[in-house]
Amino acid sequence: MTTSPVGAALDHLEASWDRYLDQLKALVRIPGVSAEPPPSEALRRSAEATKTVLEEAGFKGCEVIEFPGGHPYAYGEWLDAPGAPTVLLYGHHDVQPPGRPEKWISPPYEPVLRDGRLYGRGAVDDKAGVMMHVAACAAYLRTSGKLPLNVKLIVEGEEEAGSNSLAAFLEKYRVKLAADVIVLTDTANLDVGIPSLTVSLRGIAAVKVEVEAIAQPLHSGMWGGPVPDPVMALCRAIAELTDAEGRIAPKFWEGVTPLTAEERHDLEALPFDEHEFRAQAGMVPGAKLTGDPAMPVWGRLWRQPNVTIIALEARNIEGSSNQIVESARARVSVRVVPGQSPERVADLLVEHFRTRVPWGLAVRVEREATAGWWVTKPEGPAFEAAARALEKGYGRKAVHIGAGGSIPFVEPFARVLGGLPALLMGVEDPSCNAHSENESLHVDDWKRGTRSAVYLYDELSRLPKRK
Repeated sequence: MTTSPVGAALDHLEASWDRYLDQLKALVRIPGVSAEPPPSEALRRSAEATKTVLEEAGFKGCEVIEFPGGHPYAYGEWLDAPGAPTVLLYGHHDVQPPGRPEKWISPPYEPVLRDGRLYGRGAVDDKAGVMMHVAACAAYLRTSGKLPLNVKLIVEGEEEAGSNSLAAFLEKYRVKLAADVIVLTDTANLDVGIPSLTVSLRGIAAVKVEVEAIAQPLHSGMWGGPVPDPVMALCRAIAELTDAEGRIAPKFWEGVTPLTAEERHDLEALPFDEHEFRAQAGMVPGAKLTGDPAMPVWGRLWRQPNVTIIALEARNIEGSSNQIVESARARVSVRVVPGQSPERVADLLVEHFRTRVPWGLAVRVEREATAGWWVTKPEGPAFEAAARALEKGYGRKAVHIGAGGSIPFVEPFARVLGGLPALLMGVEDPSCNAHSENESLHVDDWKRGTRSAVYLYDELSRLPKRK
C-alpha cells in the first residue's frame, strides 16, 4: 500500500520530534531582544541561526535580509510547484526582554522541559511558531522531495519592538513576498487542545510621561505639605484613566465599532470558565475581574479598549528615605479596537496627561509607536481549508477567536499585497506566560499545530490562484 505525501510527512514527524525540538531549543538559547537598538549582535546571530534551520529543512534562496535602521529578517522559499498557489508564512525570531531574573524558575535562555512544557524566552513567542512550519515543510521535503504548493517563509527580527521598519520593508520587497494567502504563527489557541483561528487583533497606542515638581529631592518633614509630590500628581492623572469598574474613560471609546448581534452571540458561545481563567492569569484570591460587566470576558479582551500602566517609577524602595522626590515617570498604553484610530488615541493620551496632572507641575509626554487593529470575516476557501486542517491536526473542530494583543505585521501586509486572506494560527495558550517570566510552550500542542500545518499545505494546494 502506497503512503500518501501527507501520510509520509506525518510519519516522518512522529519519528523526528526530538530533532525539531532540539532545533527549537538552539534558537531559544540566542537572546535576540529587539528592544535593543540596532545593530544587535545577538539578533544577527538569531537571524543567521534561523537561516541555517531553513537551509537544513530544504528551503532554497535562504538569506538574512538587512534593512537600514532595523533588525535583520531571515528568509527562505521553495517555489518548485508550477501552477500551484503560493503561501507566505510569517513568524518572528526576536524576543521580549527576559524580565526579572529572580522570577525565573530556570534561566530564560536555557530551555528546560518540565511537565510537558518547554520553558525559555521565545520558546512559544514566536520561535515555536517558526519551527512549526519549518518542521512541517521539512517533513514533506525529506519524504516526498517536494511540497504540495509554493512556500515563502519570512521571519521578522523586530516584531516585539513594534516592527518599526516594516512599512519600508514591505514597499521594497512587495514583489518578492507576493503570494495567494498569508499564514501567521504569532497567535494563540483559546486553550490547550482547542484549535483556534484568530480573526481580530487589537491595536496599540502608547506614551511615556514624566512629571517634575522640584529641582532636587527635599526632606518630606521639612517641606511636605506645601510642596507638591510629583508621584502623587502622576498617580492622580493615571487614576482618571478608568472608572471604579476598571473601564477606560469615555473619551477613549471614540470610534469603537459596536459588536453585531451575531458577533456577540459567537462570543457568548465560546467556552469560558471563570475559575480557570483566574487561575491561568494567576489572580490573587478575592481579586475582581475588571471592565464592562455587561460584556462577556472574551469581548472585553478582544473588542473593547483598555489601558495598562506598563511601567511606573520614581525611586527604588531599597535605599529610599523620607523625601519628596523630584519627578515621576510612567509608560502608558491603550489597546485600541476596530473603528478606532491609534494616532487619535495617542493624541488623547497626550492631552490627558498635559491637562489632568494637577498643581501646575511640569509635564513632558512622548509618543511611542502605534499599531493598528485588524479584523477579518473568516469566509472563503482559505478559511475553510484552515478549519479542515486544524480539525485533522487536533482531532476537534476549530473555533474563531480574537486576540487582545497586536501584530503590526498583519494589516499592512494584507493591504500591501492586495487584500489577500490572512490565516492566524499559532500555538500560544493562556498559561504560556508570553512576555512574562517563565514563558513556556505546551509541547503536545506544538506537535498538534505542526501536524495541522502538514494538512494545511495540502488543503491550500487546491485553492484557486489569485489573478
